[in-house]
Amino acid sequence: MYTTNTSQHGVTVLGIYVADLAFRAAGLPGIGETVAGSSFAMGPGGKGSNQAVAAARAGGKVTFISKLGKDAFGDAALALWAQEGITIQVSQLADAATGAAFIFVQETTGDNAIIVSPGAAAHIQVSDVEAAASAIQGARVFMTQLEQSAAAAQRGLEIARAAGTTTIFNPAPALAFDDAVYALCDYITPNEHEAAALTGLPVGNLAQARKAGDALLAKGVGCALITLGAHGALLHSAQESVHIPPFEAGHVVETAGAGDAFNGGFATALAEGASPRAAARFGSAVAAISVTRAGTAPSMPTRAEVDALLRKYA
Repeated sequence: MYTTNTSQHGVTVLGIYVADLAFRAAGLPGIGETVAGSSFAMGPGGKGSNQAVAAARAGGKVTFISKLGKDAFGDAALALWAQEGITIQVSQLADAATGAAFIFVQETTGDNAIIVSPGAAAHIQVSDVEAAASAIQGARVFMTQLEQSAAAAQRGLEIARAAGTTTIFNPAPALAFDDAVYALCDYITPNEHEAAALTGLPVGNLAQARKAGDALLAKGVGCALITLGAHGALLHSAQESVHIPPFEAGHVVETAGAGDAFNGGFATALAEGASPRAAARFGSAVAAISVTRAGTAPSMPTRAEVDALLRKYA
């Protein structure tokens, strides 16, 4: 546990919202093949929105920057953020649909495969980020990913860095971006697959993750926080290299959204004044609870649930 500094805190997230269309089945169909699914569910998703919801439910004061279409999916997004108490800087486009994601969930293991179409959020421009500069500058933590354009993400990180706001860059999905982004990252938070893509190194165990972490530090990041799925996470900086063991919160139902849960919890804890190690542990607890539930944003736990799990492992 850690002492919360409530005098000033806040998390601003730049990212996208999509409607998650989740199908459960024994396996993915091949080209030209149809398979029977065991269930279907639709709910809120998008990495940025998921992270904002995770941060808000974990106790953070959250602002979200994005774009939506003027449609039923967009209305659902606005209702979600209002329900979660998230402040928004979001415009709606009449000529672009709100994004959607196809999520395949393997019905026995809970493992997933995802296709994302960002829709209106693909139109987030550098100018939109600059228009929301005050929300970034006024936050203690700014976080973004790569589901919107890399240029928009980079501009958000630049504004945050100039203001002294702590920056978190979640390089997901693993798409190309300017190498100048690395030096703007107080924390970079890839999973093992993304870390391997960024460094060209295998990341199959803790020793390999440390080598990938060294490579990311050499590129200019302040700290590499590499999530390792069921094996926890590695917090790797010039000051420390710490394995964060995973928490056991129950039977794994679905892993989609676990990385977003981790990032949202990590951001909230940092904004409250936690040390990097304590914040990573907090994020790990948020993720551990999230995978015991179906869905992405709907699976995010409350602060009381996270604190209760942390007390069990104190």
